[in-house]
Amino acid sequence: ELLERVKKGGGENAILRHTQRNKKLFVRERLRLLLDRGDFLELSPLAGLDMPYGDVPAAGCLTGIGRICGVWCVFIASDATVKGGTIYPIGVKKQLRAQEIAMENRLLSVHLVDSGGAFLPLQSELFPDKLHGGRIFYNEAIMSAMGIPQVAVVCGSCVAGGAYVPTMAEESVIIDEIGTLFLAGPPLVKAATGEDVSPEDLGGARLHSQVSGCSDHFAPSEEEAYECIRNVVCTLNREPVPEEDREPDSPLYSPEELLGLAPLDYSCTLPVKLILSRLVDGSRFQEFKATYGTTLVTGFGHVEGHLVGIVANDGELAHDAALKGSHFVQLCGQRAIPILFLQNTAPQPAGPASISQAEAHSKRLKAQASMMAAVACAAVPKITLVTGGCFGSDSYVMCGRSFSPNFLFLWPNARVALVDSRHLPTVPPAGDWTGEELELKQLKAKLEEESSAFYSSSRLWDDGIILPQDTRKV
Repeated sequence: ELLERVKKGGGENAILRHTQRNKKLFVRERLRLLLDRGDFLELSPLAGLDMPYGDVPAAGCLTGIGRICGVWCVFIASDATVKGGTIYPIGVKKQLRAQEIAMENRLLSVHLVDSGGAFLPLQSELFPDKLHGGRIFYNEAIMSAMGIPQVAVVCGSCVAGGAYVPTMAEESVIIDEIGTLFLAGPPLVKAATGEDVSPEDLGGARLHSQVSGCSDHFAPSEEEAYECIRNVVCTLNREPVPEEDREPDSPLYSPEELLGLAPLDYSCTLPVKLILSRLVDGSRFQEFKATYGTTLVTGFGHVEGHLVGIVANDGELAHDAALKGSHFVQLCGQRAIPILFLQNTAPQPAGPASISQAEAHSKRLKAQASMMAAVACAAVPKITLVTGGCFGSDSYVMCGRSFSPNFLFLWPNARVALVDSRHLPTVPPAGDWTGEELELKQLKAKLEEESSAFYSSSRLWDDGIILPQDTRKV
């Protein structure tokens, strides 16, 4: 339901104004024209969903990954039905994350710009700091120096900061009578100089194609603009991804059954091989150290034809399990094999009550620290999937957000928090609370809310919530 709500952008009235009055294509229609088969993986679609910027998704842009002429690319597309494409703080964060993905994976970047620039009332959250809006332009320059191509289409009004994106791209297209490009539009010109000037005369497609040279290609229509960009991509000398000779084997057990395996109760762990058998090609899994440290499952398999090392929680991450994990992650690093982490933290054990228990606890911490170092230093792609609960140090050991996985996805039932709120002391029945107990009740409620997958994803602490049955595809 939330994904369907997001797909409506700024709402039906805003879409009608955008498509009928302004004669522009909706952002998702633009992507269908641009991308091969119109197919793409949308990143962090719920970003900004519950942020305090109104009753629509506040990001004002779509980001994702798809192919153009067989070449993998990252796209950043303004959604002008959301406040005219005006950029909010979460929108800046979303664009910076997309650029980070492009740099890490050396992917072509495609910008579809239709933006009113920064939302000025929130300028202190948008402009001054290192990872605020100006970083977008810094990244464009760095990516160009790295040899990562960037192309852009001016498919609407590009004002202020929005004007720098296409002018810093390697090649840009501007659309006649739709695309405009200026630092300040006609109303500000009028206020500053008293001069009346039309958008076309100030910064229209013909001016920038024939006079300023800010745009490299003139397109009479949106459809021709996207065809032009596809042609540009063919001249970038980027090798298309070869099509697979044969379809990878499907799992022996239906991935649709993953929907029924998403754990709702975090007081116990789900046998993770039930998930793996519905995830890897042919349900084939070459387990590593199968009978040692059995609360962590490690081994090799293929997902959609790609060889991956798999590290999956299957209980408490004890001393032996952490040592096994460290060994396996180092093997993947040596063999240049990407690693897929499946997180589902077991209930945390009680604190040590004796000297021997304290010694065992210390050994476990030392082994976990060793695994943390191995995970941090493994120079291979890492993808992390949270299938259930993810609490405390397990987040670090199993390559959570702070350990910079290339991608981090959550199932809708996932919970990510420093502590499991159910392990806080219990409160008495209704009506019998003291002040401290009431404070504890409020704390538990706050932790419960802030640990949900939706709270995380709306703040872009991950790359999106995915349906369990779509895990193989994603």
